[in-house]
Amino acid sequence: MSTSTPTRSRVGLPKWATGFGAQVIAGLTIGLILGFIARASDSGLPDDETGLLTGLLMGVGNAYVQLLKLMIPPLIFAAVVTSVANLRKAANAARLAVSTLVWFAATAFLSVLAGILVALIVQPGVGASVDPGSAAEPSSTGSWLGFIQSIVPANILGLGASTTSDGGVNLSFNVLQLLVISLAIGIAAVKAGKAAEPFLGFTESFLKVIQVVLWWIIRLAPIGTAALIGKAVSTYGWEALGSLGKFVLAIYLGLALVMGVIYPLTLMINKIPVFGFYRRVWPVTSLGFVTRSSMGVMPVTQRVAEQSMGVPREYASFAVPLGATSKMDGCAAVYPAVAAIFVAQFYGIELNLTHYLLIIFVSVIGSAATAGTTGATVMLTLTLSTLGLPLAGVGLLLATEPIIDMGRTATNVTGQALVAAVVAKRSDILDEEIWNAAEKGNTAVENPEDTPELAEEVSEDTAENSSGGRADAPSRHRV
Repeated sequence: MSTSTPTRSRVGLPKWATGFGAQVIAGLTIGLILGFIARASDSGLPDDETGLLTGLLMGVGNAYVQLLKLMIPPLIFAAVVTSVANLRKAANAARLAVSTLVWFAATAFLSVLAGILVALIVQPGVGASVDPGSAAEPSSTGSWLGFIQSIVPANILGLGASTTSDGGVNLSFNVLQLLVISLAIGIAAVKAGKAAEPFLGFTESFLKVIQVVLWWIIRLAPIGTAALIGKAVSTYGWEALGSLGKFVLAIYLGLALVMGVIYPLTLMINKIPVFGFYRRVWPVTSLGFVTRSSMGVMPVTQRVAEQSMGVPREYASFAVPLGATSKMDGCAAVYPAVAAIFVAQFYGIELNLTHYLLIIFVSVIGSAATAGTTGATVMLTLTLSTLGLPLAGVGLLLATEPIIDMGRTATNVTGQALVAAVVAKRSDILDEEIWNAAEKGNTAVENPEDTPELAEEVSEDTAENSSGGRADAPSRHRV
């Protein structure tokens, strides 16, 4: 039997200084520096032109987000089909699904309360000097009927296509539709019985291949982070705040309440170490901040939940994709609450208790109605139309969209990982061995050889070589 030895840095530095989290922080720092340099070099250029460094940052950042999004369709399909096949052995699959939805709603309820509280205290719309001429109705709006239509798959792959101004074609996919398709195929494979075993074996093998490719992409995160944050600083800077600085402050105060108070209290109630959770979820939070895409970060969220927090794959492959489409505490709770109150204050419309209850209702229930549409703007239109407020107020806030979207998305993806961990803990399926391994720095994103499948193989090989059998192979303990 082999004995484990502490992992040391090859350059003699402590583990925390060379780990993946430190690399992402270094990427953020370098990105800020490059962003300020690029912004300074672009200061003399016309508004419609960008400098060489800004163009480079944009190209690298967009390429990294594209790589992440590339893995979403195969990951969802393989993970969901495999998880359905494995969940047939569990008696509590339905209870897990219900518990997930309940915790989605509970944390959304507390998040929208935080948004309302901050907006009433800060009063971002009172005395705002934003130009009323910038008011304009959005090109698309959210609707309850749209949610029902977004669930029904348009084709077997959940793909959509649109033409561009230059005659090209953009392909996109609807994650919610893809999730429905994968669930249906997984259930059908289980019903097919023995005849479907080769298919299920293929999907499980395919999933392992996808996870290896995904790890390669994740390891590029420090570079992608540097490029994306540099692009944001170079493109937007502080000038975008303008007369809406009070509104941006209110949004970030609301997000800080969610991330710094509501989430920690939720973790403590469920006896999950707060600092331990935030250390593990840091790659997810930081990538959400710089990519501004819950969909793009979804593969990383699922990997971290499974292989750093110990959430079983059978459950994580259901909860994480579902959360990426409908669990949006930043975009669908804090933001519409603060923005709706801003619009009401700007137009001098007094809100009563009924209006505030409607804001809560739309935030808790209505986020699913925007699942098939990108962006928090659609969620805001659903809130404003429900309250009877002017939809033209959406145009007042568009100037700050890139800046506040960074914080909103970071909160979204953190909440998605949090619910997965909480439900797994409450259902006694959280793997304590994986959690403890991550505590020592052996996380999946830092040490790919420590993934459950490979670790299991290593343990079995060691046991066979030392005793001629598998009797000494360690078992995984669930708590």
